[in-house]
Amino acid sequence: MTTRRPLEGIRVLDLTQAYSGPFCTMNLADHGAEVIKIEVPEKGDQTRAWGPLENGYSGYYAYINRNKKGMTLNLKTEEGKQIFTELLKTADVVCENYKVGVMERLGFSYEKMKEINPRIIYGSISGFGLTGPLSARPAYDIVAQAMSGMMSVTGFHDGPPCKIGPSVGDNYSGAYLCMGILMALYKREQTGEGSRIDVSMMDTLFSVMENFVVEYTIQGKVPHRAGNQDPSIAPFDSFHAKDGDFVMGCGTDKMFAELCGAMGREDLITDPRYVNNVLRCENYLPDLKSEIEKWTMTKTVAELEEIIVGLKIPFGQIQNIPQAAEHPQTAERNMLWNVYQPGMDMEIRIPGTPVKIHGEADECQKAAPLLGEDNDAILSGLGYTAEQIAAFKENGAI
Repeated sequence: MTTRRPLEGIRVLDLTQAYSGPFCTMNLADHGAEVIKIEVPEKGDQTRAWGPLENGYSGYYAYINRNKKGMTLNLKTEEGKQIFTELLKTADVVCENYKVGVMERLGFSYEKMKEINPRIIYGSISGFGLTGPLSARPAYDIVAQAMSGMMSVTGFHDGPPCKIGPSVGDNYSGAYLCMGILMALYKREQTGEGSRIDVSMMDTLFSVMENFVVEYTIQGKVPHRAGNQDPSIAPFDSFHAKDGDFVMGCGTDKMFAELCGAMGREDLITDPRYVNNVLRCENYLPDLKSEIEKWTMTKTVAELEEIIVGLKIPFGQIQNIPQAAEHPQTAERNMLWNVYQPGMDMEIRIPGTPVKIHGEADECQKAAPLLGEDNDAILSGLGYTAEQIAAFKENGAI
């Protein structure tokens, strides 16, 4: 028997689109919040046109909008504004990732929302936040990666700056907004007050730059691209085997000594260039890596996995997406959910939630909505009659 889901009873008005905002509200919906995804009539979220497409329906949209209800609403119409006002009275949270100033121009500033519902929690994601000289600029993930310094340290030293593959500026920002909303909900339990939450994509990526920022602020160094090598730990890198590539990280002197023993190269343990981690980092390239790969390239990845994991040194084969998706660990952790997706007219597999709360159902509760799928149910729940709902449709308010 499952327990009550953590966010049951919380109503979220989701005005977000693309990735960052929908990723936040997806996480809220996955754990029981009633998320009402509000889209522009006829057009919908821009991701409805993003691939992969099956029968004209987007798998991208299906993934990040699961477990949500779907509603269309034109906030530029007076009727649309009135409907949104009525929704606000029933809501706990509003999320949006418009360009800064859009909600104010529509007549729904945080101050206005507080007049309607003093307990409302209003969270937004933007490229650069509500303040600062860049606040009015639009942004996508690649802009945040560029401006935060992240691209400058991604890639190999002899190549150009490189974007990280997934949109980390979006999903990190979405995760931070989700965290902020949970904090605000807890604060409201104590004080009865709502909150305004402001998350910037540039801020977000700057905050996760790990030792790169403090290397500059403390020592004045300008970090550089180092490929898969960690600048502060060695050996901590990718390596070639006889039949593929893998990564390992020797985070302690003991691990390095264990590795040298397995290689039959105990001489490296007392080599003055490698006797501690600081010196190994300074002298890692090209000699130490070369010595390690002379050994690893005589063995298969499977053979190396058995040896290195046996030494309790972190190790991982560099897998492609099919290998990762079909790995027994992925299956055991239930990290692919099966859901029948209307619109696609097929069952699909989408990434599940990494937040495993014991006793909570670990499965998709509802497929992503068709455009405006829940209009009638939501509006009738607000007290509107069938005739009024029909008039809203006729007038383009929904």
